[in-house]
Amino acid sequence: MGKADFLSPKAIGNRIKAKGLQKLRWYCQMCQKQCRDENGFKCHCMSESHQRQLLLASEDPNQFMDYFSEEFKSDFLELIRRRFGTKRVHNNIVYNEYISDREHVHMNSTQWETLTDFTKWLGKEGYCKVDETPKGWYVQYIDRDPETIRRQEELERKKKQDLDDEERSAKFIEDQVRRGREGKEPEEEPVFTELKREGEEEKVAFNLAKGACASVAGPSKASTALGPSALKAAAASGKRKDVPSSSESRDKKKKSALDEIMEMEEQKKKSVRMDYWLHKEIVVKIVTKRLGEKYHKKKGVIMELKDKYTAIVKMINSGDKLKLDQSHLETVIPAPGKRVLILNGPYRATEALLDSIDEKKFSASLILDSGRMKGKKVDGIAYEDFSKIA
Repeated sequence: MGKADFLSPKAIGNRIKAKGLQKLRWYCQMCQKQCRDENGFKCHCMSESHQRQLLLASEDPNQFMDYFSEEFKSDFLELIRRRFGTKRVHNNIVYNEYISDREHVHMNSTQWETLTDFTKWLGKEGYCKVDETPKGWYVQYIDRDPETIRRQEELERKKKQDLDDEERSAKFIEDQVRRGREGKEPEEEPVFTELKREGEEEKVAFNLAKGACASVAGPSKASTALGPSALKAAAASGKRKDVPSSSESRDKKKKSALDEIMEMEEQKKKSVRMDYWLHKEIVVKIVTKRLGEKYHKKKGVIMELKDKYTAIVKMINSGDKLKLDQSHLETVIPAPGKRVLILNGPYRATEALLDSIDEKKFSASLILDSGRMKGKKVDGIAYEDFSKIA
């Protein structure tokens, strides 16, 4: 009886049965033939083609075993490299994926009897990093590809170059500070002396107005050298001169006190700073390198605040959402005329327009655009205290 036709139901059924994986004990590696049952395997072993393959193998068995071992090793490592890369993975997971290919080289035809022996051999030869745990053996592929090594060297060189640039800029700043200190005249330090009276009957008077000390101290010293008439004349002239000077000093004193109060208020406003600055609907830039080159130096919009220091950022280019800490973000400075949000200081949570940028002082001038002080121009707002509005 001849073979069934290619499109006959029997032939189709045979192909469907032969498509899946079969039992390993009914597989002949020399002939690369998989049998479906014990009877088929027995018939195959009695066939003439199988006997010829056995005669060839008996002439040089080590050659065939080395060939199958090399094929098994190369296919196994290639699967680890493509599927898992340099990640640490259980060896049994890799083996199950490897044998899912129907045409794979079986381990019973190689020099390794068990998967554990093969895993130990990989670690001994330096192909993988292996370690034993209570859950079994784990392998981690060691990538020695020249292209990968070259890429890693380029990354290291770029990182070193960035560090050199930072060191160079820091050294330049130190030189500028040193030159500024050298060109500046040394300030005379004030000399503090102990307050003493020359005589027991001498009175010590304090006057905060400028020039009052000379008028108070003058008569006390002159009284020891001048007569009574000269003392009266000096006192009269001193009174006439002291009247306008005291009024001027009083006005100056009032003015200086007002200035001091205003300065104190400004200092209080400036001191109102928080250690957190995140706010919704602002544009930020990712500065951490832990997320890879895909997100480094890329911009996003804060969509949601998890707490004072953590936010959900939606990337502008890709639309990905990331949960990031504020230490991994920095503010974005737009072009002059754009709207910004003040994030810290006395005008916190106030919208403003960017008027101008002072690159030397790393600050900007803003015109407030909301709140009770709308229209006021504020100078000296640091870069990190405001950001572009999305």
